Amino acid sequence: MSLLPAPRLVLFAAALLSAGFLVVAPRVRGDDAPVAPSGRPVAPAPVPRKAIDLVLCLDTSGSMQGLINAARQKMWEIVNECATAKPQPQLRVSLLTYGSSGTEDDGYVILQTPFTTDLDLVSEKLFALGTNGGTEYVGRVVKTSVDRLQWGGADAAKILFVAGNESADQDQRARFRDVVTHAAGLGVRVNAIYCGGADDPDAAGWREVAQLGGGRYATIDMNRGTVAVVSPFDKDLEELSKKVNTTYLGYGRHAEAAKERQSAQDGNAAAAPAAGASRAEAKAGALYDNSGWDLVDRSSQPGFDLAKIPTDELPEEMRKMTAEEKATWIETKRKERGEIQARIRDLAEKRRAYVKVEMDKQGLDDTKALDKVVRDAIREQAGAKGFSFDAPPAPAK
Repeated sequence: MSLLPAPRLVLFAAALLSAGFLVVAPRVRGDDAPVAPSGRPVAPAPVPRKAIDLVLCLDTSGSMQGLINAARQKMWEIVNECATAKPQPQLRVSLLTYGSSGTEDDGYVILQTPFTTDLDLVSEKLFALGTNGGTEYVGRVVKTSVDRLQWGGADAAKILFVAGNESADQDQRARFRDVVTHAAGLGVRVNAIYCGGADDPDAAGWREVAQLGGGRYATIDMNRGTVAVVSPFDKDLEELSKKVNTTYLGYGRHAEAAKERQSAQDGNAAAAPAAGASRAEAKAGALYDNSGWDLVDRSSQPGFDLAKIPTDELPEEMRKMTAEEKATWIETKRKERGEIQARIRDLAEKRRAYVKVEMDKQGLDDTKALDKVVRDAIREQAGAKGFSFDAPPAPAK
């Protein structure tokens, strides 16, 4: 093949460039930041985050109030465990209930929320739950989870927990053996938490749920499903949790409702022993993402363009600002938030050390606690999908 003469080669390359067929590699500055031929820095390509899809299926029949209270108190401990995963995951949570409200046709199953990254919404749904007498169809709630939720791709950690205290084999329309085997074939790890004694006759069926689902089996005392240690750092953490709310810049039609939800969940968590401190720690972590209504979080997302947000959907104080003033205001709030979050992380570390010592002194055992069962399963099953976690802290001496 003959080569073009140099002048014609230059003209040919220029034509390709103008037509968009030729890509010129960006130059690199001394600080290794890519630079386009124009001299402007090139924004790094966003790295997609692998998902941890976490589904909680809770029995809400009349005797299960203790289980629901445990989930309310320890939700943020579970979130904080997921936040230690590397690489940083996208945590998507779904909550389903079964065993009380509903009809025979839907198996008394309610999808409280599909997969969401809005953790305040999940907390709100948990605190709104009540209990009532009903029929507990384990097969139906797992089937609903598999059929109605939009699960992540092949690299996602798909982890489902179903918890209850009656026979797992009551559903004749969606038999748990068929349903759970199908779920496992789709890559969903089904974990079974039986709220009763290890020697109860119904425990065998729950063990089989876990075996078929490739998950873990655990028994817990639903009325003693948590181990909570109050620390001298809790009040300060709760105050910082409220303070960080002042750095949120709500935008869009649902901003006010979202800000009210955030504040309400602070109050709900503070009412439970040590839960407010755990929530504060979660709000200082990367998984507490409110980019759907907060400009500070949203501005960190790929493709963010402040100019595309209607003026009347901006916070009141930003509506008369220039474009430059708006950008500066967002960065001011980002800095404020970072400083508060750093203080939260420092106190949270001290609190964890204190709790370790107190648990050892008091002889407290959390191996049968709901959140410990869930956290251990997440470590194992997310680990099998390529996530790594720091080693669990050694028992206090």
